[in-house]
Amino acid sequence: MKEFSVFDIIGPRMVGPSSSHTAGAVRIGLVANKLLNGERPKQVHLTLYGSFAETGFGHGTDRALLAGVLGVEPDDSRVRFSMLLARSENIWVEIKKGADEADHPNTARIYVLTETGREFTVVGESVGGGNIEIVEINGMQVSFTGDYPTLIAFYTDVPGVISKVTAILAKEHINVAFMKVFRSAKRSGACMVIETDAPVPHESIAHIQSEVDGIEEICTV
Repeated sequence: MKEFSVFDIIGPRMVGPSSSHTAGAVRIGLVANKLLNGERPKQVHLTLYGSFAETGFGHGTDRALLAGVLGVEPDDSRVRFSMLLARSENIWVEIKKGADEADHPNTARIYVLTETGREFTVVGESVGGGNIEIVEINGMQVSFTGDYPTLIAFYTDVPGVISKVTAILAKEHINVAFMKVFRSAKRSGACMVIETDAPVPHESIAHIQSEVDGIEEICTV
């Protein structure tokens, strides 16, 4: 029999009205915020699919996604005013409904252009009760929920990269809970998603960047 947590019963701490369309949307946006790696967004394009597109505007899904991109948490009253926050920071925002059919009815795609000219995309699904799954980053299929501290590393798919990264984590006493590896093609671009029992310190990230050849970009969620 399934065990239920307090979270399952009372739901997430959030600004309403909907855990799926609001709290989950904020959490998807927060993943994009982490991928900023401290940079400031210049443009944010939000595309809503399925139920998000049909009823999301009434539930404030567009504002919730943007709030997350801006680093606003689900229980922060500023979620409702994220458009004003973006305007005050001179961030250009575009919101549209996607014409394609998504795998999940509560799906959003976030495209961000930073002030330095870096671009990235995140596709996430709000799967109920404020829970999410990130299914794509920069066009590459991934899968993680954000329930654990998560390290995401993009790298060139060559032998030794994965073992070197996990060796650094082990040396610094960071326990790996789950790990998945995705790649676009053999010896091409790849992505490792490592969920850990504790947050990965900035010092560990620096060690990975300096000691492991082939790492193109790395961040934590």
